[in-house]
Amino acid sequence: MGANDRSDIRPGLTVDIVLKQDQRSGRLTRGVVRDILTRSPHHPHEIKVRLEDGKVGRVKHIQSA
Repeated sequence: MGANDRSDIRPGLTVDIVLKQDQRSGRLTRGVVRDILTRSPHHPHEIKVRLEDGKVGRVKHIQSA
């Protein structure tokens, strides 16, 4: 499930993101959302977040509970 809508994401969710340096390879990094960085309610290239460990990337998958 891609995350193009800001309303689908909230702090505390476990997500898979793609870091800027991993965009070509598509390598995913899993973590817990600390901050939502995208301000618009919808973004065509996924919503950008900061994880609790400080990594920043675009959400590719939201992990189900």
